[in-house]
Amino acid sequence: MMAENAFIKLVPSSAKQTVAIEEVKDLFHYYKNITTKTGNQLNWQYGETAFPYEMKETEDGKGKWFYLQSDHERYNAILIGVDSEKVRSEDGTPSEQTYIQVTLPEQSTFGDKGKANEFCKFLAKKLQGELHLFNERIMYYYPRK
Repeated sequence: MMAENAFIKLVPSSAKQTVAIEEVKDLFHYYKNITTKTGNQLNWQYGETAFPYEMKETEDGKGKWFYLQSDHERYNAILIGVDSEKVRSEDGTPSEQTYIQVTLPEQSTFGDKGKANEFCKFLAKKLQGELHLFNERIMYYYPRK
């Protein structure tokens, strides 16, 4: 499998215009927490299966990106970073747009892709962003006029 990317773009009608990597980490912890609580309510160890990843960070990635590592047999890794790009609005005005990039490295499995899609949808819904999925489709989670 070749490396694949998905993007959550923060558009003008998103809940926020920028997001820091620390906020994405907090959302990851929140997501792990709610999936574990779901498991507890069902009296089942859903937390370990729902999102079987540990957050890891490298020195050169600090403040820019981190990765999710799994020691579960069907999962491997997901990389998550925050960056921005220059975009032009409909009237041609240039602006800076923040996005979260979710990357599946070559060694990622189909299980990773499924979990990454779930997490992308969660992030896009929380931030009211525009989600560009791995398969090039776009999902809109922001209020549209």
